[in-house]
Amino acid sequence: MNAFRTTAIAGVLGAGLLSPPVLADTAEDTLLRRLEQQSAQIEALQRRLDGLEAGQSTPTASADVEALQDEVEALQLQLTQMSLGAGASTGNTNGSTSWRRGGPEFRSADGFYRLHVRGRVALDVSTTDGSAFDDRNISGTEMRAIRLGAQGSIGNMRYKVDADFADQDISVKDAWLGWRWHALGLPMEGFLGNRLKDRSIDGSGTLSRNPFMERNAVAQVGASVNGYYGLGAHLKIFGRTWHLGTSIAGDQIDNTGDESDSITYTVRGHWNPLKTGTGFVHLGSWYYYEKLADDVVSINNVPRIGQNFNDNLRVSSSSIANPERNEGYGLELGGVYRSLWSFAEYTERRISAPSVTFLGLTDRIDRDAWAISAGWLITGEKPGFSTRSGLWGTTRVLRPVTEGGIGAFELAVRADEYDFTDAPNGGDGSRTTIGVNWYLNNQARLMLNYVDWETDNKVGSFQGPDTGRSIGMRAQVLF
Repeated sequence: MNAFRTTAIAGVLGAGLLSPPVLADTAEDTLLRRLEQQSAQIEALQRRLDGLEAGQSTPTASADVEALQDEVEALQLQLTQMSLGAGASTGNTNGSTSWRRGGPEFRSADGFYRLHVRGRVALDVSTTDGSAFDDRNISGTEMRAIRLGAQGSIGNMRYKVDADFADQDISVKDAWLGWRWHALGLPMEGFLGNRLKDRSIDGSGTLSRNPFMERNAVAQVGASVNGYYGLGAHLKIFGRTWHLGTSIAGDQIDNTGDESDSITYTVRGHWNPLKTGTGFVHLGSWYYYEKLADDVVSINNVPRIGQNFNDNLRVSSSSIANPERNEGYGLELGGVYRSLWSFAEYTERRISAPSVTFLGLTDRIDRDAWAISAGWLITGEKPGFSTRSGLWGTTRVLRPVTEGGIGAFELAVRADEYDFTDAPNGGDGSRTTIGVNWYLNNQARLMLNYVDWETDNKVGSFQGPDTGRSIGMRAQVLF
């Protein structure tokens, strides 16, 4: 960050030195005033960045740091263009290319147009043993993610599209248009398209930023029929210590179009009642109601409890026929102190169906899950958890391996439980995960997860109590 501030100051000084002496007095005065205004803006942004380093400013998330860096870089470009007499008019084709995020980002001179080529590669190796069922004791490799896409902006309008090529299949993940604006004195973001719904900590964010190789039980059990993503309208409102997100979304983008969508109405909010330079406390809650389509004739999720590669290692929830109503809610509690973090989540999903009756009345089946996790970045980094949106973001490495450092090392532990026993044939399961993460830089990391699990399924191929161990390793690069 010190190098970044030095660059910003050099940009301001260099712009002044490069000012052409042949300008007329009035033009020179105008240019000097503009330079002074831009310099003052850079100084204000630098003070905010200083606060982030010293722990005195309210924003602590990596997303906030990157946003400030974007603003300063855009101002530097404008200063350079003004000093050369080129101006900074919208649509100027002179610009720059940045590799700060690991992939090329192209910008016009005034920052009005931006395009970032992005991608993700994640290679998994996993093995399971100790199960009483031989078919569960398998090992293998998997390309968990092979994504390529782009994101950018045109003024206040943003866009993003990602395609995933894993498992010999092509699927579109993020594909949306977004806008940023202020209303009632608050920053707001709106999106139209396919994107992750705001639901739970693990369910709202990308898996590539999660401290563990797999999402927790709350994200899996609490998911709606149409999944993590939804094609529709999304809105987020941000306060100084809180955010509120809401969406109305149909099925994911791969819907065949021969039946109506299930429509999910989701709302999630978080609040930081305590937020200082050394850490914060996180409180959150969410709720969704899903209007089920006519083609949803049953609900039967069977989440994996080990690594993603092992399709046989699942918890059976028992199918519920002809569901009429589906809703869920969740609670979040946690926080960060210096290099330590801990979070707890709980969810209950409620499914009503005439196939489940009590005293002749339509009854409700509840599916529950909880998860508790904690971690320690032993090399001194701050956890990459966004206080702005209440989800996992980039862990910014202090001493990257690519710059001769040792990278960042993180120890993480999680316990979570799946409870489907409210259904007549519902099973349950629990697991304890111990993880070690080595962040080589802000874009690359190596992960090791050890999972001690147990299941008790009432239906399916692997019925009865069963226990075992799974080990997974991942090599991941983001750009």
